[in-house]
Amino acid sequence: MKKWTILLVVVIAGAAALLLRHDQPAKADYEGLPKLNARVFNSGFALAHDSYNSMGVGSDHKVYYVLSSESIDQGAKMFSFDPATSKVAELGDLTTACGEAGKKTIVQGKSHVNFVEMDGKLYFATHLGYYTIKDGMETTGVPPPGYKPYPGGHLLSYDMKAGTFEDYGIAPRQEGIITFRLDTQRKRMYGLTWPTGYFFRYDLPKKEWKDLGPMAAGGENGKGNEYETICRSMSIDPRDGSVYFSDSYGDIRRYRYDTDSVEIVKGEDLRKDYFGLYDPHSAGNMGYNWRQTFWHPATNMIYGVHGNSGYLFRFDPAVPRVELLDRITSLPSQRTGMFDLFSYGYLGFALGPDGNTIYYLTGGPIFENGKRVKGKETTAKGESKGREDLHLITYDIAGSRYKDHGAIFLPDGSRPEYVNSIAVGHDNTVYAITRVTQNGKMRADLMAVRAE
Repeated sequence: MKKWTILLVVVIAGAAALLLRHDQPAKADYEGLPKLNARVFNSGFALAHDSYNSMGVGSDHKVYYVLSSESIDQGAKMFSFDPATSKVAELGDLTTACGEAGKKTIVQGKSHVNFVEMDGKLYFATHLGYYTIKDGMETTGVPPPGYKPYPGGHLLSYDMKAGTFEDYGIAPRQEGIITFRLDTQRKRMYGLTWPTGYFFRYDLPKKEWKDLGPMAAGGENGKGNEYETICRSMSIDPRDGSVYFSDSYGDIRRYRYDTDSVEIVKGEDLRKDYFGLYDPHSAGNMGYNWRQTFWHPATNMIYGVHGNSGYLFRFDPAVPRVELLDRITSLPSQRTGMFDLFSYGYLGFALGPDGNTIYYLTGGPIFENGKRVKGKETTAKGESKGREDLHLITYDIAGSRYKDHGAIFLPDGSRPEYVNSIAVGHDNTVYAITRVTQNGKMRADLMAVRAE
């Protein structure tokens, strides 16, 4: 048999085994899957736009989230939601928290990272939301007359009891902060900037910044072979303080706490046939980057999802070894054999409060008159290429069990859109930021849903 014939047989056999392994109905019209009804809450921010990550559940059981803004004048705002009372509270404006209110600079329009709690405070970072579109791509916003350039993303914390913010300063090179993680044991914050992809660390006790240089050639501002998509997720090994992230080539990079330097992990990578084939210099996809990850304390491994293919994997840094576990896209996506339509894949991937269940919000095809509704073929930025259902997936780590809980619908029957965030409450309620249309106007806001 020829090489490509053998490969095709292996892929088909693997896909068949995958579908048989899932304890789900096999109806072609997918009517066997339930419909999940979400609740939507009005945070009172009419300018709120698409949010990425920017969520977390505190030890006080409240859900904290940031709603983004595309305005040059109005920055992002932070809110909390109390599940006990269903009340939303506005906590503050990020531009004001950064000490930049009234300075006529491009505002702090986003937080692109999830919160990390330490000593009663939520730590996070800011990013810009005002862009200039060039060649179909988002670039750092060019300030109009009377305005100053974007000053750079800040590291911040929010004290949950005092209700106050603390500013730790601006990231190197005055770029936005698109990726962030806090080592709560060693009290160091780490980040990647946008659009170039500089890796930095900030030592809280010493109040010390260090710029360790670019990690993605010219980043998302590069041209030709200098273009590389920046990793959106980092995970920390608490045993030795190593910080792991990926690049467009599929290399896994490791920041070593003992040497205060970054190296490429030898002997393993993310260039897997099952993930697909990618040009590391092509815009509109994440290449071989992982999309979202978390550290799993029970196994001392990193669990992650590859964005375009939707494969769940785990990475054991002690070996090192990447092991593919399951394809956790929705059942309709698996059965059609198509990639989901969000070009970068989905960020709504998190470990639940039981320390064993993975929650994942991902796409599923829409069918009209028996035919799959298709999107556009290509895009030069991270966006949805068409309309999709949003499915809630869970995966039991200990039992290796996948379940598609069905598609999610908003109270008016519409579908959640542009969902790239997730926070799982202490009662296993899933929260996310979605587009909401009311009275003909669209905004982004908080939704909540429970698996049936």
